[in-house]
Amino acid sequence: MHLDPLAIITAFGLIFLAELPDKTMFASLAMGTRMRPLYVWFGTSSAFVVHVAIAVGAGSLIGLLPEWIVKLVSASLFALGAFLLLRGSGGDDDEGAEVKTVTGFWPVYSTAFMAVFISEWGDLTQITTASLAASNGTWSTAVGSAAALMSVSALALLAGRFIAKRVPLKTVQRIGGICMLGLAVWTAVEIFTV
Repeated sequence: MHLDPLAIITAFGLIFLAELPDKTMFASLAMGTRMRPLYVWFGTSSAFVVHVAIAVGAGSLIGLLPEWIVKLVSASLFALGAFLLLRGSGGDDDEGAEVKTVTGFWPVYSTAFMAVFISEWGDLTQITTASLAASNGTWSTAVGSAAALMSVSALALLAGRFIAKRVPLKTVQRIGGICMLGLAVWTAVEIFTV
């Protein structure tokens, strides 16, 4: 196994920039306001590692999956996330009520894992990773891509915690729910436009 530092840096830079404005970053941010961020990070990171392995090992398999099915499931998960966030944010009349946070490693981990695992199929970063692996080497691309994806997830979770400390949790949940709903609609629209 040979690791090329330039190939690692190239993969990291390209994937980091491609994932930064991606819907997965916003989903991580939203999940981090309601769930334990470290558990969310473990879930998202595990899903990213699996996707990187798939991309570098068998990038051509992505094209075999029906894209509309992947987008439909992804839109459904975003809609479910929006529902949970908006339902949990409650109304202004229960401002004094305590807001429940989803806890427990396995429920949070599995939710974060599945949200990322399903929504990342055929994503730009997965396709880019597969392309880079073909030209820059499998292991170097895998290391750089995985590090970039995990870094974006961590950045989103840190931003979520930072925001949650300065803005009331219910407001953050409402905004997160609206963002998740927007992502659900956006993904559903992609089914018909692609």
